Amino acid sequence: MPGKGLIVRQRSLIAITAALAAGALTLTACGSRDEGNGGSDTSGGTKIVIGVDAPLTGDLSAMGLGIKNSADLAAKTANKEKYVEGITFEIEALDDQAQPSSGQQNAATFVANKDILGVVGPLNSGVAESMQKVFDDAKLVEVSPANTGPTLTQGPKWETEKVRPYKSYFRTATTDAIQGPFAAQYLYNKAKKTKVFVIDDKKTYGAGLAGTFTKEFEKLGGKVVGTEHIDPETKDFSAVATEVKSSGADVVYYGGEYPQAGPLTKQIKAAGAKIPVAGGDGINNPAYMDLGGDAATGDFSTSVGAPVETLDSAKEFVANYTEAGYKEPYAAYGGYSYDSAWAIIEAVKKVVEDNDGKLPDDARAKITEAMQNVSFDGVTGKVSFDEYGDTTNKQLTVYKVEGGEWKAVESGTYTG
Repeated sequence: MPGKGLIVRQRSLIAITAALAAGALTLTACGSRDEGNGGSDTSGGTKIVIGVDAPLTGDLSAMGLGIKNSADLAAKTANKEKYVEGITFEIEALDDQAQPSSGQQNAATFVANKDILGVVGPLNSGVAESMQKVFDDAKLVEVSPANTGPTLTQGPKWETEKVRPYKSYFRTATTDAIQGPFAAQYLYNKAKKTKVFVIDDKKTYGAGLAGTFTKEFEKLGGKVVGTEHIDPETKDFSAVATEVKSSGADVVYYGGEYPQAGPLTKQIKAAGAKIPVAGGDGINNPAYMDLGGDAATGDFSTSVGAPVETLDSAKEFVANYTEAGYKEPYAAYGGYSYDSAWAIIEAVKKVVEDNDGKLPDDARAKITEAMQNVSFDGVTGKVSFDEYGDTTNKQLTVYKVEGGEWKAVESGTYTG
């Protein structure tokens, strides 16, 4: 998802290491390791570990566990197909608890493990900010399935001067530079909303998304009748709900995530403002309806790409995920997580093939370099990256709560 720096009180980091090689003997935790290379396993092949960073516990774990499982499925699929000759993939997942400090610690842990030659994650843009330099200094490639904050790839002045901060960072999700305006165009042109009250959680993702939405909404002729910031650590939004009621707004736009958005929409409706709440991919989760109850009906969200279930390219992924028996759903970013892991696998394949079937001593640097030219038909469609490390797939979808579910309304992209 996007920015998403939610503070979660949970247990300490969980490291989940699964031996995935079909028919292989148990892999040792430390094989013989060379600088930058994968370790050796007892079957004579080379083990490569793909790190996964996501919130595996707490309020956002529904998304985080989907990320972990989908990356795991990619590793298992590559092993089953013997996609990279002589290479066995496995994952090591760490819980960032949606906190930047935990993410930074996890990044250092991944860097210290020389078997790890690529990382999938994180979910939150705020967490990503804390990890990028750690990975870049180690030339360890990172591919996020969910970050949408534009500054991560295009720098702090992205609106006027795009500069890529870190060459080791890539993502398969499109950015809020497109998502916010896309939502504004739909709400103003299609839903016929002209007066918006904008709320955000003051975090990297939420504030950034609200900003890009507001700029486009006003450009279209819409009026912002009020703005407010909330504390994401509280669930009492009665004061802002009263403000919304008295503002005359015909829609609320919220930059943030579902743990706050659900109670927020319920309290806005309870205050007497019978108007829809809209937000980005951060609220696009079934838990939003659990938290918002009947008040969520008629609310809108946008999310990256098209619904996985509607894509011919995703049918095999959906079937394989079900067959694998994961306890948790793949959730909003499952397809993107699989594609992120597969992008790393493709980069490894390129490096190995270019080095006579072996990993070079500077494998991390070579894999990061190879990632820039990775291109394949993935679960979510064509997967490739532009000069900033952003996905070339700019598709988004508008969803509306109907019958207690997020139902896709319209797919497309922002047209400036």
